[in-house]
Amino acid sequence: MGVAIRHKDRKVRRKEPKSQDIYLRLLVKLYRFLARRTNSIFNQVVLKRLFMSRTNRPPLFLSRMIRKMKLPGRENKTAVVVGTVTDDVRVQEVPKLKPHQTLHPLQGPEVRACQRPTGQPRLQKLTFDPTLLLKRF
Repeated sequence: MGVAIRHKDRKVRRKEPKSQDIYLRLLVKLYRFLARRTNSIFNQVVLKRLFMSRTNRPPLFLSRMIRKMKLPGRENKTAVVVGTVTDDVRVQEVPKLKPHQTLHPLQGPEVRACQRPTGQPRLQKLTFDPTLLLKRF
């Protein structure tokens, strides 16, 4: 007689990224420390999204980000994107955002919307290291 094995008690989730990218691993190490030592849900969400596969991190179009940041109550918010932000040719003019509305893509193509024909950058592209300085814990 065999032992009945229950398969419903095991939680399946990633505990580390599959990629061997050293910069991604450093970010994971940093955000794992911050998620453990602070009570910030922001750090826990960023850590979870750093573990995700490319399939589960689809690119975010610039037009969708502009539409989401125009919603009421998001005037002084910071847009943080863990993934790729792609340029949208349908957007002719990027609206001027508040000083605190900043774009933080982790990787991917450069946001060409920063270099519109006027030459003046509308969005500031940062990596996750300066994000730590902006975020108050």
